[in-house]
Amino acid sequence: MSGVILLILRIILTLSLYAFVGWSVWLLWEDLSKQSRMLAAQQPPLLSLERDVEGDPQPIRFRTTEVVIGRDPACDYTISNTTVSARHTRLAYRSGHWWVEDLQSTNGTYLNQEPVGEPIVITSGDRIRCGQVTLRLMIGDSPGSSESS
Repeated sequence: MSGVILLILRIILTLSLYAFVGWSVWLLWEDLSKQSRMLAAQQPPLLSLERDVEGDPQPIRFRTTEVVIGRDPACDYTISNTTVSARHTRLAYRSGHWWVEDLQSTNGTYLNQEPVGEPIVITSGDRIRCGQVTLRLMIGDSPGSSESS
C-alpha cells in the first residue's frame, strides 16, 4: 500500500513540476509579446522632406529615427548646393517628437526663418533652411511619395 501512495505522490509532484514550467513559459511569452507591442508603438511617424522649389520631384519619405541632411553623399538626404555643409542638419525622433538641430554648419540652419541654435521640436508643415535651400517637412502618412529608410 505504501508503494501505491509513493507512486501517486511522485505523479502529483511530476505534474506540479510540469505545470510550473508551463506557467513560467506562458508568463515569459506574455512579457515578450507586451515588450514587442511597446517597441512597435515607439516607431517614429513617417517624415517627408520636399524641396521648396516648383517642379521638384516627389518628397522623400523616411521611417528611421534619424535623418542627416547635407552635401556629403553619405547623408540620408543629399543636397548638391555649395551653401550647404557636408553634414548640415540632423532631424531626430526622440521623446515622441521630431527635433531639428544644426550640426555646426557654416551657413546655419533656420526653422521657419528663425536660427536653430539648439535642438528644437518640429511639426508638420515647418520649413527648414539649410544654407540657401529650403525644405518643407511633413510628418505622418501622405500618399504618392517614394520611401527611403
